[in-house]
Amino acid sequence: MAERRSPKPQVGGSIPSWPATYIKLAGLNLFRHLRGLGENTVDKLKFLLAVLVLGGAIFGFYHFAEESALYRVIGMLVAVGIATAIMLQTAVGQQAWGFLGDARTEARKVVWPTRKETGQTTLMVLAMAILIAILLWLFDSFLSWAVSYLTGVGG
Repeated sequence: MAERRSPKPQVGGSIPSWPATYIKLAGLNLFRHLRGLGENTVDKLKFLLAVLVLGGAIFGFYHFAEESALYRVIGMLVAVGIATAIMLQTAVGQQAWGFLGDARTEARKVVWPTRKETGQTTLMVLAMAILIAILLWLFDSFLSWAVSYLTGVGG
């Protein structure tokens, strides 16, 4: 399969070395990884350990409901950090980390509007919303008048 690149090198876009199949990391494909399609058993155990850490943190959060919410939230954040560190040691975790890094690189390529452009666009949207509201009010008033004229009610 031939690589497709933009004819303009200065134009940002997707990276050809990362095909769109890596987006399938979320959802069911992550669970397919666990079912055993020839993947590493150690990765499966690490994934299971990460899930158990998160499950234990959720259980502890609700089990110790009498404790301060601050301590429970700190415990939950620590557990999420530990589970993330464990997941980053797996092949799927490495792919997800690479994908997030590439997404961050692509977001940096975006040309964001200036403050002046944002203000002008906002004013145009407000002006159009007010204009459409007035036109709809006039149309509604005309229809109301037409119906009352034709039915002889009111007026």
